[in-house]
Amino acid sequence: MTRLRKVAVSQARKGAAFSAGRIASRVGALGREISRECQGRRLDVVVTLDRGFVFAADLVRQIEAPIVCHFVREDVRDVDQGGHARREVFFGSHPELSGRDVLVVDAVLESGVTQDFLLRRLGESKPRSIRLAVLLDKPESRRVALEPDYFGFRTASKGVWVGYGLAAANGTGRNLRYLSSGTTAAPGKKGKGRRK
Repeated sequence: MTRLRKVAVSQARKGAAFSAGRIASRVGALGREISRECQGRRLDVVVTLDRGFVFAADLVRQIEAPIVCHFVREDVRDVDQGGHARREVFFGSHPELSGRDVLVVDAVLESGVTQDFLLRRLGESKPRSIRLAVLLDKPESRRVALEPDYFGFRTASKGVWVGYGLAAANGTGRNLRYLSSGTTAAPGKKGKGRRK
């Protein structure tokens, strides 16, 4: 585990809030780490909507390399197959990434099912490399064998996080500069948010 990862893990406390300053410092560190690994090569950044846009916007501005951004949105559907209902994840058209260095950016990695599907789908176009960066890693919720290449904070919190691009159940809170677990957009009030 790198020094940056050790610091991030030690900082992540169950239910703790991450201040705007703490987030900015961590995103800057991630940007420097990614820049070193890019070595000036072009990087194609695939941003997941709607959760990943704030994190991605701040992260790409910290990366010193030529960057091309692409945006994808998941569509979760219940599909009937021979009388058995199953939930599947679909993505619309995906970018042509043959021979490219690709960085997929999402806000939260929980079960990993959605991100794993997206990485496999993008891998079909034979990129030179493909990596995953997330702001929050929740390994205790993982259902597939997937680990992020870069993460901002690792947390054991089972709560839903709100702020910094993540919304509460009523859709508010994305514009908050900080992150808190198990809260709505209104500071000081308890509530539930969406879970991915």
